[in-house]
Amino acid sequence: MLSVVKPSIALLLIAAAGCANYRVGADALYAPDIRTVQVPMIASDSLRRDLGERLTEAVVREINTKTPFRVVNDPTADSLLVVRLLDDTRRVLVEDPYDSPRLFENQISVEVTWINRRRDPMLADPTLATRTMALPPGLAGSAQNANWFPAAGQSVASSQQQTIERLAQQIVGSMEEPW
Repeated sequence: MLSVVKPSIALLLIAAAGCANYRVGADALYAPDIRTVQVPMIASDSLRRDLGERLTEAVVREINTKTPFRVVNDPTADSLLVVRLLDDTRRVLVEDPYDSPRLFENQISVEVTWINRRRDPMLADPTLATRTMALPPGLAGSAQNANWFPAAGQSVASSQQQTIERLAQQIVGSMEEPW
C-alpha cells in the first residue's frame, strides 16, 4: 500500500507544479494586468432623462459585483471604459382589434470602447488615447431590448430598468479575456 501511495503523491506534486500559473474561478475570465477601471459618466444622445446616469450606475454595480476589477474615479486607472448611449426607441409590437397597444418594446443602443493602459504604454497618457482594446465583433455597437405589457401593470420605467440591467451585463461580459 505504501509503495503505491509514494509514487502517486510524487506524480501529484509534479502535476501541481506544472499548473502553478493557472488562475481558477471568475478571476481567470478577466485580464490579470488590470486591477482598476475608470468609468466616466455615460454620455447620452437620447432625449429621455437620466438614462445615461442609470446605465452608468448599473455598469459600475455590475463591474464591482461580477469582476475582480474595482471602479475608481482616477484618470490613471489601469483601464478606461467609455460608453456612449446612442439611441433609445420604444415601439408597439402588438395591438388589439381597436388599435390599443398591448405589447411594447424598449431598445437601448450603445457604443462601447475599452482602453487598456497597461498593455499599451502610449495609452498611459489620456490625451494620447487613440487606440483601443479589441472587443468581440459586434459589441463596439451593442443593443438590448425588453418587452412590457401595460395591461399587466408594467410601466415604462420598469421596462427601461430591465433593459439597462441587461445591457450592463452585456457590457461587463464583454470585458472578459478571449480564450
